[in-house]
Amino acid sequence: MPTNSVVTDIKQVTIRFSGDSGDGMQLSGTLFSTLSAIFGNEIATFPDFPAEIRAPQGSLHGVSGFQVRIGAKDVYNSGDKTDVLVAMNPAALKVNASFLKKGSIVLFDTDSFQKRDLDKALFQTLDPFAELNLDYVQPIGVNITTLTKASLADSGLENKDILRSKNMFALGIVCWLFNRPLEIADKLLEQKFSKKPILVRANIKALTDGYNYGNNTHMTTSTYRIEPIESTKGFYTDINGNTATAYGLVAAAEKAGVELFLGSYPITPATDILQELSKRKDFGVKALQMEDEIAGITSSIGASFAGCLAATSTSGPGLSLKSEALGLAVMTELPLVVIDVQRSGPSTGMPTKSEQSDLNQALYGRNGESPLVVMAAASPTDCFESAFEASKIALEHMTPVILLTDGYIANGSSAWRIPDMNDYPEIKPPYVQNKYNGNAEEWKPYFRDENTLVRYWGVAGTPEYMHRIGGLEKDRLTGVISSNPDNHQLMVNIRRTKIEKIADYIPDQKVTGDKDADTLIVGWGGTYGHLLEVSLRLMANGKKVAYTHFRHIHPLPRNTHELLKRYKKVIVAEQNEGQFANYLNGRFQDLDNIHKYNRVEGQPFKVSTLIEEFTKIMEEK
Repeated sequence: MPTNSVVTDIKQVTIRFSGDSGDGMQLSGTLFSTLSAIFGNEIATFPDFPAEIRAPQGSLHGVSGFQVRIGAKDVYNSGDKTDVLVAMNPAALKVNASFLKKGSIVLFDTDSFQKRDLDKALFQTLDPFAELNLDYVQPIGVNITTLTKASLADSGLENKDILRSKNMFALGIVCWLFNRPLEIADKLLEQKFSKKPILVRANIKALTDGYNYGNNTHMTTSTYRIEPIESTKGFYTDINGNTATAYGLVAAAEKAGVELFLGSYPITPATDILQELSKRKDFGVKALQMEDEIAGITSSIGASFAGCLAATSTSGPGLSLKSEALGLAVMTELPLVVIDVQRSGPSTGMPTKSEQSDLNQALYGRNGESPLVVMAAASPTDCFESAFEASKIALEHMTPVILLTDGYIANGSSAWRIPDMNDYPEIKPPYVQNKYNGNAEEWKPYFRDENTLVRYWGVAGTPEYMHRIGGLEKDRLTGVISSNPDNHQLMVNIRRTKIEKIADYIPDQKVTGDKDADTLIVGWGGTYGHLLEVSLRLMANGKKVAYTHFRHIHPLPRNTHELLKRYKKVIVAEQNEGQFANYLNGRFQDLDNIHKYNRVEGQPFKVSTLIEEFTKIMEEK
């Protein structure tokens, strides 16, 4: 079998698979990402779903995309523009034209670029590349649909099922182009369609024939190779943020020696957490799909009262509905982890797009003075670490914790080294019997540790420690209902101070970059990879820049004020209208060096744009 004589080594490449919702682009992208991770490359992915469940076929609103950036090292995000676009129809080409760079390869299905297809995508001519002024790309047309039909003519599948395999033919061409081993992809397909052997055989054949088509026709003058990285020894997999969040909760429950309970209601883009935990009965997880968001959180509060690590997952609209029950968890001082996978709003907004606009709601969205802990995960793999730490804080400090992730990192994936749980700290809830063993008559439900102000946890059913808690204000000593104004003021102060004291148990905020920097770039949440790359590229261009990224938002790390005061300019970049910047200004009113950079587009930051905009801010006098 002939092979290309030229193989070009490259450090990184960004590939985007795009087509109709039914074209299997998410599956193709996921398989390519997974086999690249197994091969030993760093990866960062960005699944870009349409908001409509099934828009009209071939329409601009129905385009589904999956972008993956792979490299030997330094893959911090899913990339700005694409080196390769797989466009299964004209709508996919039009929607993604702005993401193409000079010299990009555009692999497209000529069978799906007929006049009727061009009309659906609102093209005015029969030459979409000329109409979009794409004279700077390399279009490669392949009659993918026809070739897939020929490949599977004897498969025994019906025509509609054969057409569903054209994504595998296209993936085979991409695997040839980047020298990906098909053996890994074959095994992944066997796992995916394990209950339908006929689909396993058909997809593997289409994949192999696509690979051979590229190999035999020499579609490009070169194929490309990205060498695997040398990684720390261990077991690796690719993992998305929602799955990592679920695993972090499971790990924390194991470390604390308690059962994990999740009460939740399906909502995009958080549903996968519920789905993943519903599979984990092997770890004793109890995951219940409740009838609504309110039932989701109140069932979790009940499980917390009964001694579980209790969690609930949602997105912005659901967090709104959970606000009253969150106040109950604050008043009863029970451990609870609330995962908010942020999406574009307000209201239903753009449910499949990512945003950072729930911060104010997390900080302030409850009645009364009801302080709690707010954290934010930075990447798909960091979702595991953040969920574990959020659980540890909730259990050891008897408080609700809101963990903010977002659609970008929840659906996106990265290569993840499965951790050794021996490296993680124990989690020690403040059980009442550990303090009052044998002296139950001396205990009251709101007695607390003198240093941390943490309320001792009397789990329901603990012998001799019968008690009652609820949503009405309680006397600070006896725990009975109290309307005394002095007592209420004292309890408000205690609940606030208890949260503030948690800053003694979290690390100081760290800074990377130029030690003599005049400018500090600040981020939080899922913008981490983009802002890190921006800071590194600015430093490479000779700019004096430092970078810090916040996981702990309330309370802030103890050194936050001193850190921010060090710099002439502090650029706070967010995918909202400046919520974290306003929060910092409110906390530290003597600061006059904070500059905001805000975009609310439902799409990830673009590194090239950030570099240009940050440079302007740095050069302003």
